[in-house]
Amino acid sequence: MSDTQRQIITNARVLIVGAGIGGLTLAAMLEKAGIEYVIFERYKEVQPLGSALSIGANVMPLFEQLGILEEVLQEAKPFGFSTGYNEQRVATRTLDYSPAERIGGYLPHIVSRPDLYNILLKLVPSKKILMSKKVLALLQNKEGALVRCSDNSTFHGDIVVGADGAYSAVRQSLYKHLDKKGELPRSDNMPLPFNSVCLVGQTRPLDPEMFPHLKDNHAWFETTIGDNKPYAVSRELDSSFRNSEWGPEAADAMCKEVRDFPIPRNTMTMGDLIDATPKEYISKVMLEEKLFDTWHGGRTCLIGDACHKMYPSAGLGAVSAIHDAVALANCIYELPVNPTLDDIKDAFKLYKSERYPLAKTAYDTSHRLTTIIQQNWYGHLIRAVMKYMPKSIFTRSLQVMYAYRPQASFLPLVEDRGQNKPAPQLSLIRARANRIAEAKVSNAAATTSTTSISTTTSAVSPAVL
Repeated sequence: MSDTQRQIITNARVLIVGAGIGGLTLAAMLEKAGIEYVIFERYKEVQPLGSALSIGANVMPLFEQLGILEEVLQEAKPFGFSTGYNEQRVATRTLDYSPAERIGGYLPHIVSRPDLYNILLKLVPSKKILMSKKVLALLQNKEGALVRCSDNSTFHGDIVVGADGAYSAVRQSLYKHLDKKGELPRSDNMPLPFNSVCLVGQTRPLDPEMFPHLKDNHAWFETTIGDNKPYAVSRELDSSFRNSEWGPEAADAMCKEVRDFPIPRNTMTMGDLIDATPKEYISKVMLEEKLFDTWHGGRTCLIGDACHKMYPSAGLGAVSAIHDAVALANCIYELPVNPTLDDIKDAFKLYKSERYPLAKTAYDTSHRLTTIIQQNWYGHLIRAVMKYMPKSIFTRSLQVMYAYRPQASFLPLVEDRGQNKPAPQLSLIRARANRIAEAKVSNAAATTSTTSISTTTSAVSPAVL
């Protein structure tokens, strides 16, 4: 336990539904804090689906606190530019990400989702992850919370965290309860707005002789926009999908449709990449965007895609889930030893007050960047304008993207390496204020104790003499 931690930790037991990146990040921090928790994962084993993630200074300080930064950087590759191409393999736009290193202390990096998942998985004891536990129902009252799984097993706790994706069973159960009480905003009761469909996959290791740029120490972050075709190819894809609707047959059909699509800087096509990818690593993905207004209720709280679903163009979905986990872990750590329902509700309110405005900013950024690959007149106009856009405009967007660099308040803080000051982190500010107040109380108690001893000695001394 860090010397910055309190001596007494809350007895609250946390039930985390979903062992994705957000759920694992929260679990890793609760493990460090000494707070009791358990994770429920619907699958019987880790799913190898998904594609690359873009991470940067907005998560590196936390990774350093958790002791995994070096391993993450070994598995990842930095990138300084994002280049867009047309079907003739001609570069049509370039976004310069290199100022991010000055802004936040790190260049953005590309890391595979499974690699980051496996690194986080090492921080969580396997006995605390219950596989094949699909949560079907959630009950909560003043005494605690209960989750019921598809195998009829039940589990009790004090807090339930829904980290189970865009179609969160936890959120659906919570919203059903709030809707009956007339407390659910109408917008939250509407279905997720459909944006597009993606074909997601991970190739086997490719031959550097066939792809010479793989020998470079940096990643190539590239997008090819189809000419009057309803699709584009990008390195930034998302792995959240509705399993009940997308099967291997649907993915196979889409693979055939895009086989002839060119990839930049060689004469190969998507077909060459598809042939180098195991079928079980390919999935068809439904993409949506939505920022929910309701993030909590009673003993239940939501993080990640369960409370904000972002289009993957900006690479902010997984990063936002990690940010949610940091803020929520800090708020849970602040709970009293034996928290009441009101204590838990107050903690959730603090969590949302910190995260919602920042999630809204990330959502807006993600939404704006979707226009770059839209196949309509507006998308064509945006791409044309970007050719002449001053570098300073995109640099300002990077300042927003990498401003929030949160840390766990209960772990030793790490030095921020950015030249731009990080955005205020409310839970960190609150933790510092609490420690100062605790130190004053402790010093006052010590002074009172010393005075009492001194007074007793003075009174007794004459009698002894």
